[in-house]
Amino acid sequence: MPITRGAKKAHRSSLKKREFNADRKTEVSKAVKNLKKLVAAGDKKGAQALMPTVQKALDKAAKSHTIDKNVASRRKSRLSKLVKKLA
Repeated sequence: MPITRGAKKAHRSSLKKREFNADRKTEVSKAVKNLKKLVAAGDKKGAQALMPTVQKALDKAAKSHTIDKNVASRRKSRLSKLVKKLA
């Protein structure tokens, strides 16, 4: 446990950041999961409509350093490739 005042403040701050990052990751994973469901169902229009939402969630997570920017870029690329593959 933290002993000094500064350490206590840092601990509170890290707990808040942890909760924020967990929420952001959940938001990203839900968006990706919904997109993959549409792709599996073969719904190209629905998947294309949902793609900007997924990209926005990934970009927000990368902007706040919740995930690495290259991870976000790679996921966006792979997901858009999946959507384009649909007939």
